[in-house]
Amino acid sequence: MTETTAKPILPPTYFGAALVAMIAAHFVSPAVHLLSYPATLTGLGPIGAGIALNLAADRAFKAHRTTVKPFETSTALITTGVFALSRNPMYLGMALILLGVALLFGSLTPFVIAAVFAVVIDRRFIRVEEQMLADTFADEWRAYRSRVRRWL
Repeated sequence: MTETTAKPILPPTYFGAALVAMIAAHFVSPAVHLLSYPATLTGLGPIGAGIALNLAADRAFKAHRTTVKPFETSTALITTGVFALSRNPMYLGMALILLGVALLFGSLTPFVIAAVFAVVIDRRFIRVEEQMLADTFADEWRAYRSRVRRWL
């Protein structure tokens, strides 16, 4: 009998599921309509910022030759660039993209889903990853954590 280990569901899957849920919720049950066009176009700002954060963080991971994958041990603690603004710029970027999409839709339910995404990512990934960084980088991690916020 062979033993199989299930692969964990990674953050991009949660992000994609949140996007799909936001679209469905907006069209099926928009609840309260909060914004109308052209105010909804303010969503383009957070979307652009979120994409930029994700690209910059990904480049930093590659430049430092460390893993971007959750639950894998990092070989470097990145504290510069976008990581000087947020300890989790990729998750922040995803949350900003979802916030931007919620603004584009202008209804309440997508905002709820964006908030749930942030909570789930914090509990499922960020806390575990930050504990791994604390275990791996000890004093360097504590110094970084004391000067840079988890989200923003």
